[in-house]
Amino acid sequence: MTSTESSATATFHDVASYDAVVVGAGFAGMYLIHKLRQDGLSVRAIEAGTDVGGTWYWNRYPGARCDVPSMEYSYGFDSELEQSWEWTEIMAAQPEILGYARHVADRFDLRRHISFSTRVVAAVFDEERATWMVSTDRGDRLEAPFCIMATGALSAANIPDIAGLERFRGPVLHTGAWPKQGVDLSGRVGIIGTGSSGVQAIPVIAEQAEHLFVFQRTPGFTFPANNKALRPDVQQAYKENYAEVRERQRHSPNGFSNWSPIRKASLRETDGPRPARPEIRTDTPEQRKQAWRTYGFGVFQRYSDVYQDLDANALAVDLFADHVHEVVTDPAVAESLTPEGYPLGCKRQVLDTNFFETFNRANVTLVDLRRGAIVEITETGLRTTEGHYELDTLIFATGFDAMTGALERIDLRGRGAVALRDVWANGPSTYLGLQVAGFPNLFTVTGPGSPSVLANVIVAIEQHVEWIAACIGHLRANGFRTIEATAPAAQAWGLHVNEVAEGTMYVAPTCNSWYLGANIEGKARMFLPYVGGLGRYRARCEEVVANGYEGFTLA
Repeated sequence: MTSTESSATATFHDVASYDAVVVGAGFAGMYLIHKLRQDGLSVRAIEAGTDVGGTWYWNRYPGARCDVPSMEYSYGFDSELEQSWEWTEIMAAQPEILGYARHVADRFDLRRHISFSTRVVAAVFDEERATWMVSTDRGDRLEAPFCIMATGALSAANIPDIAGLERFRGPVLHTGAWPKQGVDLSGRVGIIGTGSSGVQAIPVIAEQAEHLFVFQRTPGFTFPANNKALRPDVQQAYKENYAEVRERQRHSPNGFSNWSPIRKASLRETDGPRPARPEIRTDTPEQRKQAWRTYGFGVFQRYSDVYQDLDANALAVDLFADHVHEVVTDPAVAESLTPEGYPLGCKRQVLDTNFFETFNRANVTLVDLRRGAIVEITETGLRTTEGHYELDTLIFATGFDAMTGALERIDLRGRGAVALRDVWANGPSTYLGLQVAGFPNLFTVTGPGSPSVLANVIVAIEQHVEWIAACIGHLRANGFRTIEATAPAAQAWGLHVNEVAEGTMYVAPTCNSWYLGANIEGKARMFLPYVGGLGRYRARCEEVVANGYEGFTLA
């Protein structure tokens, strides 16, 4: 056991009392501990893993990395912390991000407030005492007036119910719960799924495996990451201008600053001149085709109408198909890898490193499940309607029960012992993604109805944590015991969340994505995050406070 990782958990006798219980010790949970402790509250966090890191603790699969620039995928609450960490890549890999999380935990002495290797199984609101009673799988019982769910939007792994799974003799893995000790992937490996994690893992696994079988149901749009080492001069320029970067992030639509280092720092003389980027304008289809040939497919991110106009979107989809067929040498495989039937922008945009090129390898076989669905998993492999595939290892890259799964897997009960999972049976309802009507003093960080997964999540986390901490401070300073979202406010916010999504590709008639809960069988279909933008959302949260916590009942 090292200073950066512990399997120990605190031992509680009877009921341990705190001012706040935090569920999760990822980036949200860590900042909550630090912020609430600064405000003089006693805090206990409960974490299922053996260390901090959340997403970056569990997602250890080969090739796992962030798709947000490292200099902006970091905390902005402490200027000394900003200066103390050195990133090595433009977009960091999982080990480096986990190292950063551990660095934060060490720097602010957070681990002594965390019970590791422990899961919360239930949290029940005691109305008479205005207190949350929390139970864990290790028999711990805790009580606190405030319970804060920092469980993460993408943390409840989704493993499809496939007949025969329990019979498979080899290792069965999920990318979102990868073993710490690593895995031997030298044999015949099967991976199900080509979403974000699959796209990252497949090229790396292909280099290790004797043969890799990729089982794909729905091909996706994925763009070259073009990741590189982070130049020291660029990193230094960011550090010198972090105040401006953070301010831009906080008020931007997506949590990105759109700031760039000065030309002296970002362009070395030896790099030579760079071509001017095309202006954002409505070009003719032929002009757009030429722009794509000149600047690469990413140029279409500069045409906003691609994500709003179906004709512009269709042109981008056609050009993407051309791109796939240019890279993949086998026309049949290229056709199977080409998205069809849904628009670009419907699903989360994915960045890749040599994803399509991987299917030109002799040891990689694409199994198109649209042609032959999975029938069962056998003792030695996987059977589709087109045949049986012998496997040594089976990997699920099948994503998560997003935004609601981690919350619904805990027995959360509010007023009248009503269960959250029952309240959300027809889809989640929240006010600002922060609270649920009928659940006083229960807060959700980056919950459904907030920007969360549509933004730089660390910026979204900081906004939520700071709002929650200020709210608790207001209650304590003014003699209030509880705060609770009203049902009308939650209903109105839900209508607003869906209204701003209308007209976007996220809710196009042919779109089926985890943003809508479509990846989970039986899950109510509704748009889960808030697409109105992080800056707009922040302004609304501040307005709510300025209006005396409008939409909440303080008692």
